[in-house]
Amino acid sequence: MPNLNKVMLMGNLTRDPEMRFLPNSNMAVVNFGLAINRTWYNKNTNEKQEETTFIDVEAFGKQAEILNQYVSKGRPIFIEGRLKLDQWQDQQGNNRSKIKIICEKFEFLGGRDQGGQGGGGGQRGGFNRGGQGGGYDQQNNPSAGYGNQNAPGPAPQVEVDDDDIPF
Repeated sequence: MPNLNKVMLMGNLTRDPEMRFLPNSNMAVVNFGLAINRTWYNKNTNEKQEETTFIDVEAFGKQAEILNQYVSKGRPIFIEGRLKLDQWQDQQGNNRSKIKIICEKFEFLGGRDQGGQGGGGGQRGGFNRGGQGGGYDQQNNPSAGYGNQNAPGPAPQVEVDDDDIPF
C-alpha cells in the first residue's frame, strides 16, 4: 500500500530559531515553533470561533543556517515538510512522544523586516504566489523571484500526465 507523509503549513514563528550542530557531521540543525491560526463561524451561535495550533519545526544543513539568519519570532513563513514522531522517556520513566515537522522546503512571507503580506516564489509545479519573499527547497535551490517585488507574471504552465494523478 502506498504511503504519503507531506505537510504544508503557513503560520508565524512562536520563538526565535535555536541553532545547534550535529556532533559527528557538524551539520547545522535549527528548531523553532510555529503557530497556525484557524477561524470559523459557529453555525448555532453565529459567533466567530478561533483556534491556534502550535507545532515544532526542525530544519537541517544550509536551510537551517538561512532560517537562523533571516527569521525571528513573529515572522510569517510557509513550510513544506513531513511529520516525524519523537519518543523518549522523561526523568520519572514515563513514556513521552511529540509530533514535529521536518522542514523540506520553506518560503519567507511578507517583507524583509517582517510584514504579513505577500509571498515567496516557489519552484515546483508552477507553485508561485509572487510578491515579496523567497524560499529554499531541501537541495537549497533558491526560488525564482526571490526579493523581486514587481515581476512575477503568470505561473508557468506544467503539463500533467494522467499517470501523475494519484486518484
